[in-house]
Amino acid sequence: MLASSSSGLSGSYEDLQFGQVSEALVDFTGGVTMTINLAEAHGNLWDLLTKATYHRTLIGCQTHSGEKVLENGLVDGHAYTLTGIRKVTCRHRPEYLVKLRNPWGKVEWKGDWSDSSSKWELLSPKEKILLLRKDDDGEFWMTLQDFKAHFVLLVICKLTPGLLTQEAARKWTYTMREGRWEKGSTAGGRKQLLQDTFWKNPQFLLSVWRPEEGRRSLRPCSVLVSLLQKPRHRRRNQKPYLAIGFYLYRMNMYHDGQRRLPPEFFQSNAPLSQPDKFLREKEVSQELCLDPGTYLIVPCTLEAHQKSEFILRVFSRKHSFYEIGSSSGVVFSKEIEDQNEGQNECFTKFFEKYPEINAVQLQNILNHVTWSSLGSTQPLFSLEACQGILALLDLNASGTMSIQEFRDLWKQLKLYQKVFYKRDNGSGYLSWAQLQAAMRDAGIMLSDDVCQLMLIRYGGPSLQMEFVSFVHLMLRVENMEDVFQNLTQDGKGIYLQKSEWMMMALYS
Repeated sequence: MLASSSSGLSGSYEDLQFGQVSEALVDFTGGVTMTINLAEAHGNLWDLLTKATYHRTLIGCQTHSGEKVLENGLVDGHAYTLTGIRKVTCRHRPEYLVKLRNPWGKVEWKGDWSDSSSKWELLSPKEKILLLRKDDDGEFWMTLQDFKAHFVLLVICKLTPGLLTQEAARKWTYTMREGRWEKGSTAGGRKQLLQDTFWKNPQFLLSVWRPEEGRRSLRPCSVLVSLLQKPRHRRRNQKPYLAIGFYLYRMNMYHDGQRRLPPEFFQSNAPLSQPDKFLREKEVSQELCLDPGTYLIVPCTLEAHQKSEFILRVFSRKHSFYEIGSSSGVVFSKEIEDQNEGQNECFTKFFEKYPEINAVQLQNILNHVTWSSLGSTQPLFSLEACQGILALLDLNASGTMSIQEFRDLWKQLKLYQKVFYKRDNGSGYLSWAQLQAAMRDAGIMLSDDVCQLMLIRYGGPSLQMEFVSFVHLMLRVENMEDVFQNLTQDGKGIYLQKSEWMMMALYS
């Protein structure tokens, strides 16, 4: 399956035979590559190789440009596979060795620690027997120092995202979206001070959070983003790739997912992450450590008006990810009209398609379900009301809701419609006395004065409250009760600093 999709991406199997090591690994595995320039490699290179080989990661490398066999046995302009590493003790000091393989199956390294090197006599007989194989099979050992001197690039292909982090054993989710840069419309190029076309690039909303604590967790999340461009022609080696990269912004505002963010957003907001330089590579990727929340990814080419197709991939423990302006951000079908099991089945199907919903989608759901306990008076939820509901339930400011959160909300809404219907006498509104009785039925006791204030705050001009306002009030009261229980030490009172009081007062 991977080979089939890779040949489709590259044009044909024939087109897979040339190119960079990173391209070959991506084409045949569908993994995400990390390329290291060995001349600029940091001191933790050995630790990196140790983790990668421990997890059985595919590792490739490439020599300097050229097309000849050198006197030392290496082939210039050639790709090798790194198949193992070993730390050995040599005359009371450690030696760091890497094991490489020439895909030709012959022609090997002739320097230190090659098959015929005298260096092997410095090891114990047991270690020598374990490591040395005097076969002309293209496989050989060399020191890490020689490796860095004679090879240019090291390419690690991560089949499991987060492989080189502490979360390697965790379950990750993966989402892929296709897109394109079209000249004159979506090919905005990189962000520049005097350029007003960057905002035209495709824009993707990404919400991330940690699944073990749910959306209430504020601990950072590991996220891997990969931007992979498709060849612009069937003979991909006849023309170089475009220089590509992507920008990442933190979304501190609600966005409905229907319209691209305007130029003003990019003028007033600095990117959280941006390319150090744009690379003419098939793939560019970056591992990120992000706080739970919603982000904007903007993939682009170095120059504006360059046409190409791309694939944007995101790997994390838990996320939702879609393109702004695509259908995935907007429409909810009127299928959700059945009751009980049929309705729950529709909810499940909808969330299978959209794992996270925003306020627009929540509005569509709530306005298309049948509120059986309300009789002929069916409520109309405004976008503002749905934004308010999300604000109360969305503690990490992602602007979205999962299916489990929606099911919890739906249980509350079913209770609210029952107590509302019981007290409204078929009018569709609650008076002061009816409101107090309905809240008492729901287990919330309010004094006469507080109930009157709530009717003024959430009711209409005639001091009557319709169902949508009742829902908003009930959710807010329950939310504030939870806040009190979390802050109080003895169940009787709380102490708040001025900043905490201002936040709660403004929030309510």
